[in-house]
Amino acid sequence: MSMSLRLLKNALLAAAALVAAALTFFAWQYFFPVQAASGWSYRVAYNGVQKAAGLARAPGGGILVSQELQDGRGNILLMRPEGGREVVVEGLSKPDGMLATRGGLVFSQESGDKPVSFLLDERVSALFEGDQVQGLWDDGHYLYAIEDRKSDGRLWRYRWDDQQLSVVRDNLSETESITRCTDGRMLYSEKETGVIRELREDGRDPVVIDGLRNPTFLLCDEQGLWISEDSTHRARLLLVDAQGEQTTVLSFLKAPQAILPLDDGRYLIAEGGRDRVLELSLAKDDGSRRQPGSLTRHEGADEQEQSVLRGAGG
Repeated sequence: MSMSLRLLKNALLAAAALVAAALTFFAWQYFFPVQAASGWSYRVAYNGVQKAAGLARAPGGGILVSQELQDGRGNILLMRPEGGREVVVEGLSKPDGMLATRGGLVFSQESGDKPVSFLLDERVSALFEGDQVQGLWDDGHYLYAIEDRKSDGRLWRYRWDDQQLSVVRDNLSETESITRCTDGRMLYSEKETGVIRELREDGRDPVVIDGLRNPTFLLCDEQGLWISEDSTHRARLLLVDAQGEQTTVLSFLKAPQAILPLDDGRYLIAEGGRDRVLELSLAKDDGSRRQPGSLTRHEGADEQEQSVLRGAGG
C-alpha cells in the first residue's frame, strides 16, 4: 500500500473515531439522569408533554402546562387531579409564560406579535399586544410582561382597573422572566449575559447575581430565589438563599423552564428538553443526610408517568 493510501486510511479512521466520540458524548449528555442535591428528591409527574414550558394551578383544580410548539401547534393542557388530561387552549405559537390570577389564567406567546391573553370561563380575550413576550408577573393591581428579544425587548405594565398600558423598560436583551420576592424586590433575568437584575425606580437596575448559564424562569418564595437555566445540556435548577448562598438543587437537566410551588415543600419543574414535568420535594431526614450540595442519583430517574399530583391543584 502506498504512503498516500495509508495516510488517507489513517485520516478516515481518525475522522470516524472523532465522529463516534462526539455522538457518544452527546448521547451521554441526553440520557444521563437528573441529579438531586442531598436533602431533595424528584420524580416524573407527567411524561409526553411536548416542549413543556409554562406551569400554573388551574382555578378549578389540577395543573395547567403549556406545550411550547410553534406555528399554531402549541397549546395549554389541563392535567386533572383525578387523572387524565385535556387541551383547554389550542392554536398557539410558543405559549410560554403562564400565571393564574383573577380566577383565570394569563398566558403569553413567544412568537412574533402575539397578544398577552386572559383565559376566563373557557373564553380567551386579548389584553394587549406584545412581541415575543415570555415572563409574566401579577401583583394584584398591575400585570408585568417581559419580552425575550435581542437588544430591543420591553418590560410592559398593564393596569387591570383601566387597562392602561405603559413601557417600564426598553432596549432589553434576552430578558426572559420577572418576579417579585418576599422582601419586595422585583428581579428579572438576562439569559445572554447570565445575570439577574433588580428593577429599580431610578432605572439603573443593578446586577444582583451573575455568572449564570442561560438563566430563564425565576421564582421567589420562603426558600429563596429559584433560577432555572435554559440550556440543552447539563442545565441546573439553582436556589439562592437570603444570605446569597447558591445551591444546585437539580443538575443534568435538559432545557428546564417554569417552576411552580405546590404544597408541603413540593415544586413542579417543566423540563422542555425531555418533554416532561418533574416533581421536586424535600427528602425525609433519615439521620444520614450529607452536606447540602452533594449529589445523589435518583433511583427512579427512568420511571414512567405516575399520578403523583392527585389533588395537588385543589
